[in-house]
Amino acid sequence: MNRYFYNHLIEEFVHASQNEILGDLVNSSPFDITDLQRNAWIAEISILKNILLNKSGQIFFEYSIPRLGKRIDVVLLIADIIFVLEFKVGAREYLRSDIEQVWDYALDLKNFHEASHSAIIAPILIATEAEENSFQTIPSYYDDKVFEPICCNAKNLLSIIEKIIQKHGYQIKLNNWAHSRYMPTPTIIQAASSLYLNHSVQDITRSEASGKNLKDTTECVQNIIDYSRSNHQKSICFVTGVPGAGKTLVGLNIAVQQFHQNEEDPHSLAVYLSGNQPLVDVLSEALARDKKKQEELKNPKTHYTLSEARRNVKSFIQIVHHYRNASLEKLKKPIKNGILEIDPLKVQKHPNDGYSEVEHVAIFDEAQRAWTKQQLANWLKRKKGISDFPMSEPEFLIWSLDLREDWAVIICLVGGGQEINTGEAGIAEWLRAISSNFPNWNVFISDQLRGKEYAEGELDTLIQSIPHVQKKENLHLSVSMRSFRAEQLSDFVHALLSDNAVDKAKELLKTLDKYPIRMTRSLDKAKEWLQKQKRGSERYGLLVSSQAQRLRPLSIDVRCKPDTVHWFLDDIDDIRSSLFLEDAASEFDVQGLELDWACVVWDGDLRREDNHWGNYSFNGNRWINIRSEERKAFQINAYRVLLTRARQGMIICVPEGNREDNTRKPEFYDNIFYYLKSLGIIEIS
Repeated sequence: MNRYFYNHLIEEFVHASQNEILGDLVNSSPFDITDLQRNAWIAEISILKNILLNKSGQIFFEYSIPRLGKRIDVVLLIADIIFVLEFKVGAREYLRSDIEQVWDYALDLKNFHEASHSAIIAPILIATEAEENSFQTIPSYYDDKVFEPICCNAKNLLSIIEKIIQKHGYQIKLNNWAHSRYMPTPTIIQAASSLYLNHSVQDITRSEASGKNLKDTTECVQNIIDYSRSNHQKSICFVTGVPGAGKTLVGLNIAVQQFHQNEEDPHSLAVYLSGNQPLVDVLSEALARDKKKQEELKNPKTHYTLSEARRNVKSFIQIVHHYRNASLEKLKKPIKNGILEIDPLKVQKHPNDGYSEVEHVAIFDEAQRAWTKQQLANWLKRKKGISDFPMSEPEFLIWSLDLREDWAVIICLVGGGQEINTGEAGIAEWLRAISSNFPNWNVFISDQLRGKEYAEGELDTLIQSIPHVQKKENLHLSVSMRSFRAEQLSDFVHALLSDNAVDKAKELLKTLDKYPIRMTRSLDKAKEWLQKQKRGSERYGLLVSSQAQRLRPLSIDVRCKPDTVHWFLDDIDDIRSSLFLEDAASEFDVQGLELDWACVVWDGDLRREDNHWGNYSFNGNRWINIRSEERKAFQINAYRVLLTRARQGMIICVPEGNREDNTRKPEFYDNIFYYLKSLGIIEIS
């Protein structure tokens, strides 16, 4: 499939009839064309035919930007300049959202389209009926040849294009521009939206390597599903990967594929489950908003409510605890002799499903964070009045799928070294449950599912006790795709948070030349720095540790939780948005999600003491030293999450402290600041 609906030399476009051009556009579109779209194309063709006389180059209509799930109205390649044109036919004003839209298109080409990396890119918003707007070609803050967006009406588009060509153009052609490699790095929100709109997983990956890796892993999991269905088997597979490799993306891809196949094959239902409430909330709302827009574009005369869109999305993406609680409702109570039994008075047995939920495929994201037996039993006793619950969360979830009388597949997406909560069972508990109680299940693992970070070093022992185990190389994602600017960021953060890796951290920082990391003692300066970095609809925000109790003098109170949906999805006009820089998010709010730019505000809970990290929690009116090794690890992991959330760059704010306040002594903060500075992090003035 072409990335565009129409592509010709400008000379050919000028001499072609309107009907010929319109016919090509209509024939290339996969959607039914509305009158609104047809009229917009006719207006664009008419305007461009008049202004492109005596010009040479190429013209593209509806050029695809898969990462954003959108298409550029028109791209012109003239004199080695890429003109990105966004038309608002009939519009009388230049809206900020429209300006951000055309800017996003230009930045996407600059960052992810190989042939556009070194070219001048001029984003132009054409509100056809607006008043004439004075313009100047303002070079990028980054000096990357992307102009700030230019606004014009239909009448002065020609003069703007000619002035830009005269000042910046060359008589060089951008050969093979249309077929150059597109290597995007989407946020998880963008990726989920693109998949939901039926884009290929390869369309939205950063490189051929990551695209192939994700495709191979998805196909491997799909083959396991097909095998289990065909042979009436029950299987569990574990997908591992390097940080940022796209484990969540694989899970969403499988869920979406099953979702789209559902009409043809009702027995292929899948559900994507996560214990990460902010992630589920943000993704669900983003997909619902996208679905509403798409449905209204396809059927402009039909009102499609956001509530209806949310209901559709919830059919395949859910919080894991809701799924678990649905199974709990079916049980006989009280539980006797440690044996779970279905209460036939509460649920009707289905010929194929048995007493199970309707889904055959359950995808558990961050499966290592499922609860231990003790954690689940304590919670159920406190919250549900259920005593003596005999299973861990992994064992109960397997038990729930094992109720099926035909086939089932569990897909565990596994991250290593990411635990930030007490009571998390780790991946070993899934394997123990299979070994002890479900020997009929097939187990599929990668050869990378080993080491303390995955199974507490017990993998070989646990695997030996399971009858049906197969190793699949493609169940491991080996290529990181989180940040297009910083391949080594995770390694740098790991070294920074280690006690004895100063030299390694210094060397790794030198490799992050395209990923600016700055530091300051002033929160106001940090906010100014963030605001200067933002272009288009890029997002920034304040991040703090959940234990950062003494930032209240800076107007940051960790007890005030942000509304993560609005924090991640809404724009600068909403005071709940991250862009408003009032609400700070903690590691619990942002794990699994990303920003473009971040300010990490560092408190005295984690501080440098004699060349090692000191761990503290705030209790009453003073800091108390943390002794538990488990809690120390959680705290380090919390800062690891915070320091790896930004895709394009970050600033670290270390407060000055206050000698008059025993909870904010300068010495709590100074050693952190000087340590970070010793690594080579630049302080802004």
